[in-house]
Amino acid sequence: MLHIHNTLSRQKEEFRPIDPTHIGMYVCGPTVYDFAHLGNARPVVVFDVLYRLLKRHYPRVTYVRNITDIDDKIIAKSKESGEPFLSITKRTAQAFHDDMDALNALPPDIEPLCSGTIPQMLDMIATLIEKGHAYAADGHVLFHVPSMKYYGELSRRSRDELIAGARVEVAPYKKDPADFVLWKPSAPDQPGWDSPWGRGRPGWHIECSAMAKMHLGITFDIHGGGLDLIFPHHENEIAQSRCAHDGAPLANYWMHNGFLTVNNDKMSKSLKNFFTVRELLAVAPGEALRLALLSGHYRQPLDFSVEALQKAKATLDKWYGALRGKAAAHAEKLGVPVALEDALLDDLNTPLAIAHIHELANELNRAATPAEQAPIRARLLAAGEVLGLLQQDPETWFRWQPAEGAGPTDAEIETQIAARLAARKAKNYAESDRIRDALAAQGVILEDSAGGTTWRRG
Repeated sequence: MLHIHNTLSRQKEEFRPIDPTHIGMYVCGPTVYDFAHLGNARPVVVFDVLYRLLKRHYPRVTYVRNITDIDDKIIAKSKESGEPFLSITKRTAQAFHDDMDALNALPPDIEPLCSGTIPQMLDMIATLIEKGHAYAADGHVLFHVPSMKYYGELSRRSRDELIAGARVEVAPYKKDPADFVLWKPSAPDQPGWDSPWGRGRPGWHIECSAMAKMHLGITFDIHGGGLDLIFPHHENEIAQSRCAHDGAPLANYWMHNGFLTVNNDKMSKSLKNFFTVRELLAVAPGEALRLALLSGHYRQPLDFSVEALQKAKATLDKWYGALRGKAAAHAEKLGVPVALEDALLDDLNTPLAIAHIHELANELNRAATPAEQAPIRARLLAAGEVLGLLQQDPETWFRWQPAEGAGPTDAEIETQIAARLAARKAKNYAESDRIRDALAAQGVILEDSAGGTTWRRG
């Protein structure tokens, strides 16, 4: 039975789906104006594990994750660089997909674009005006926060904190300082769409409310995102959606992953500790980055460091090393180990799940015969799959190399191993040792066994 921590109630609750045959989950996606950074990657990986878990327990899951391709940051980037708006969004959306693929994240079932959901946004805004929850003023349409009786329930902030936290724009056309924009005018050189209130573009919050309704209905099961989105984004989503739909909940369960820091500091370009996923993929395999992001419980803060990434890679070296050369036989594919599945069913306890994988890898290393090895190997692979790990051939894993400063090619290594074998046959052990040490200096580790010599990049 799945239990998840519901941000709305601040309690761990048993998951009771609206329809046990069809689960709906919405997760806020990226704003595509630049390469995805490490903080963008954490919710993708966290909710990918949840998606995999839900798919194992329910007949059908619809996972929706949007692409925000209308945003003032994109407009500013276009103005600064001279690159056309659409070129930026297309290029960076593709980069995001490539980077998340490298992290073994499954694609969502539906990935709507904000620019493709304008009619639905206009309909919802018109409904909010009609029901007295929004008003047009000076080319804008604003949500009137005092009209929402339960505003602030998700973030549990006082009114003064809500206004301060929203960093609201002081504008003479606002009825209340907390009111937020649903629609705003666009200058001639800015992206815009015709509307009853003039040519303009949507505010950030209305986008997700409209896309969620379009693809999952008025009320769905799970809404996810980073802790930083609780206020104002998710609070405002709830306000819009509930007021448009006569108080019906937007989502029954709200899940938020914790903040990510780098060397115990907030990630910042000024501190020179700002990492994009693309930069990290040049120095470590995506699977190592994924493991590093899953090493802490999703609700807790996670401190990232180069050392943590190196530790994750070393862990995967051990796990793939356990799989390497062990009997695969034709053992029947085994299900997920019960203890590991129970860990994930308990509010996605990935640290405990990882501990179970360690145990399986150690057990496989201790297994002496092919008959013993085959079922343990199958369990280890099944355990890895639930976390999106251990799905490549061990030899492929060990032959990964950084993009820059690459060592010898695979063919060059194989040639050196053959030369070393010839030297050993000739009892020229000094030459054999020289070749081994030269390869080690280039980051290539040779491992001799009764079955021959294998190698891996250190």
